[in-house]
Amino acid sequence: MKSKKIPSFSSKLIAKLKKEPILFNDFLEEISKNGERFFDSPELEFELLITNGLPLEIEEDRVFLKTSKTLINEQTFCIVDIETNGSNVNKGHQIIEIGAVKYKDGEIIDSFESLVYAKNIPENIQEITKITPKMLENAPVIEKVLKEFKIFLEDDVFVAHDIKFDYNFISSSFKKYDLGKLENRKLCTIDLARRTIKSEKYGLGFLKELLNINIKNHHRAYSDALSTTFILQESLKSLDKSVKTVEDLIDFSKNAKPVMPKLEVNTGAKKESKEEETN
Repeated sequence: MKSKKIPSFSSKLIAKLKKEPILFNDFLEEISKNGERFFDSPELEFELLITNGLPLEIEEDRVFLKTSKTLINEQTFCIVDIETNGSNVNKGHQIIEIGAVKYKDGEIIDSFESLVYAKNIPENIQEITKITPKMLENAPVIEKVLKEFKIFLEDDVFVAHDIKFDYNFISSSFKKYDLGKLENRKLCTIDLARRTIKSEKYGLGFLKELLNINIKNHHRAYSDALSTTFILQESLKSLDKSVKTVEDLIDFSKNAKPVMPKLEVNTGAKKESKEEETN
């Protein structure tokens, strides 16, 4: 029997905030119930949540989730892509390149791009990314890049094409270097595209061809982040009229009916996952 995933503390907190704002003292009481909190002081833990990117604000002594009020065209989205030398931070793997684009109301407003020093890059990853050890010899070290990226990201909505990998890998990297973890609200463009774009496949390469996104250097971080930005832009054109706030958008991306019949979208979860990694 498949075990049911237990929601994290922050997930439970967000679920409550999406319904309605919470009195500040009640919010601190909720925080004090978290057995895995970093600080004994709930006030400090509240500040840590904000530092880690959870978009919280206090108004009239109530804590609210900014994304539950913010309209989509008023929100800054940070579209992110990373290249790594492996799949597991806990096994010593790391980011070797990170690229990000800030997008708001139809325009790119900022960008972030950096190679990252690493001692080793497996040959298969060199073949895919065209990133060689020589290219990384003078690149900044991972801790420096992560600190700069955390400042760049702020509490923007984190967007990626295959959100689970990029978000979790960066969050684990933050934790490894005592930089907290990611608490930003997140949006997956694979999920969103399935609900807004008619396509046989939803891998990045296939969608680029379908949408005539003429950006070269596939499997390079900044180029893929930029391509993902245009997929986000295209998806936002086809939203249901009821989707107005950022939280509406996140819920829509997860729960709305796909625009293609399930059998045409999926031929098996494992097969599709592999396909989306390589396309």
